[in-house]
Amino acid sequence: QVQLVESGGGLVQAGGSLRLSCAASGRTFSRYAMGWFRRAPGKEREFVAGISGSGGTTYYTGSVSGRFTISRDNAKNTLYLQMNNLKPDDTGVYYCATSLFAGSRRITDFSSWGQGTQVTVSS
Repeated sequence: QVQLVESGGGLVQAGGSLRLSCAASGRTFSRYAMGWFRRAPGKEREFVAGISGSGGTTYYTGSVSGRFTISRDNAKNTLYLQMNNLKPDDTGVYYCATSLFAGSRRITDFSSWGQGTQVTVSS
């Protein structure tokens, strides 16, 4: 089981940027596809972005495409989410998670989860 710890959340004005990090324990980090999810107030958890184990393939939900960039550094066991041009609708708790299914967006395909980091975008 991989242990995940997110960081980098905070309060930012609309149009601003944040970079989230997800530190993973263990020596098998590169085996896993990774994903970022978020849960907005009063809403279900939703997929945001995913990346293959090698980092060569990335995919996004439509509302963040062109504004967010997912990346990973397997040597540092760390996943990132660069978020630019943030909007109030991006507010929520952001989670990273592991998956053995490359390309999946389904919550049920992700096994290990971090505790989440809060992102708040003010208008």
